[in-house]
Amino acid sequence: MKKLPLSFACWDYDRTRALADGTVRPDGIDLTYLSLPVEETFFRMMRSREFDASEMSLSSYTASLTAAEPPFIAIPVFPSRFFRHSCIFVSAKSGIRRPEDLKGKRVGVPEYQMTAPVWIRGILSDDYGVKVTDYEHFSGGEEEPGRDEKLKLDLPARIKINAIGEKQTLAQMIADGEIDALVTARAPSTFRKRPDEVKRLFPDYVATEKAYYAKTRIFPIMHTVVIRRDVYEANPWVAQSLFKALSAAKARAMELYGQTAALPAMLPWLVAHVEETRSLFGEDWWPYGLEANRHVLDTFLRYHHEQGLSKRRLKPEEIFARETLEAFKI
Repeated sequence: MKKLPLSFACWDYDRTRALADGTVRPDGIDLTYLSLPVEETFFRMMRSREFDASEMSLSSYTASLTAAEPPFIAIPVFPSRFFRHSCIFVSAKSGIRRPEDLKGKRVGVPEYQMTAPVWIRGILSDDYGVKVTDYEHFSGGEEEPGRDEKLKLDLPARIKINAIGEKQTLAQMIADGEIDALVTARAPSTFRKRPDEVKRLFPDYVATEKAYYAKTRIFPIMHTVVIRRDVYEANPWVAQSLFKALSAAKARAMELYGQTAALPAMLPWLVAHVEETRSLFGEDWWPYGLEANRHVLDTFLRYHHEQGLSKRRLKPEEIFARETLEAFKI
């Protein structure tokens, strides 16, 4: 029986590598895996729908559901998770020493709707009382001028957002003190090049993030996997097939971290790190599926709504293909 040709764009993760090299093959699918940087994947999928399936920003996907005809459907697979306290940068000229000092300041963001800033703004609001309306947002290219939002925004008037100049970059602006802070997924180049001018808000971010997890039990989800809706509607079985294959690929990666005869990654104390991670998170510290992630997803969807990016507060089960919400049992 002929298999369905299907293109899948995703970065080169340990948890997807078995899918990329063909060690794991999705049922009924002849997969073409395109290993691309995440920004390129998101841009090409959101703007041109170039791939049958792809990794996708959780925020961009959630925002796309407000369209009259939503272009994608997601499956509960999460190739990227990241604690983001480390991704709040401040200008030395700003006088910011603690999160509460962000009130009334100028805060840069590459795109307002990016997942990382959604999490950061939500955490600042929940844990430090700094609301999304307490400061002014400035959006644009972090390292290159001319970046704009991948999705057209329709934000409430209470949220103040401005585009930076055509020749400006956020990395340069924070170092020069033209913005007071920057929330982003990638550290700005000036954090390395001009360390006296650009600092982290949380220098000891690992301890801060561990305390955050202990308090909330949230390991923030950044990306999900989406299928173009026309592909899904023509072949609804693809959702479960991809879910199973991506889960199997992740399981193979997890097996590697149990190896002690030889290190699978170039980290000297990888074994100790894995042991600590298991003690904090449990055996599966990177779960897929709806129920294992309901609390994390529900928190994110609340933030998304509070920040004006979704017109109503969605429920976690609304955003995934129904075929992936349950599994058969023997």
